[in-house]
Amino acid sequence: MTDIDGSKSVGALDRIEEIIAYVEQAKAVPMSRACKVDRAEMIAMLEELQNELPGDLRRAEAMLQERDKIIDAGEREAERIITEGETEHARLVSRHEITVSAEHEGNRIIAEARGEAQRLRDEVDEYVDTTLANFEQFLHRALSGVERGRDKMHTLREIGTFAPSPQEPIEEEKPLPQL
Repeated sequence: MTDIDGSKSVGALDRIEEIIAYVEQAKAVPMSRACKVDRAEMIAMLEELQNELPGDLRRAEAMLQERDKIIDAGEREAERIITEGETEHARLVSRHEITVSAEHEGNRIIAEARGEAQRLRDEVDEYVDTTLANFEQFLHRALSGVERGRDKMHTLREIGTFAPSPQEPIEEEKPLPQL
């Protein structure tokens, strides 16, 4: 580990490992599990550890706080992205619903217009058919009148009375009525 001033320092974990190694290398007391360690040297090592721990703990706490800040920032960013995504989703869904609604309304209007156009075609067809039927009846009556007139003329010609009598004045020819 490097201190702020750039000098190499031994961290608390390294210090603990040194103490463990020191105890493992200590001379065993015969016939027991105990060992002999230099009390002053052990106390000095433990005091160094004690002095280093607060600094290491402060650095660890600072790192944890920094980690918490990064996690909080990440969570806020995630929330922002989720909120934006939900807003965009709602906008797109709304836009889609408007489009679908407009398409349905457009289809309804087209169907209604087609129905109205068919109704008008049917009315026009009926009107034209009625007018043509009336005109046909008029033509039949006119044709019947022409046929009767021709028959009368042929009949009069056959009996010889078609020529005008000397007492009857000859009428001038009148134009045919316009239809």
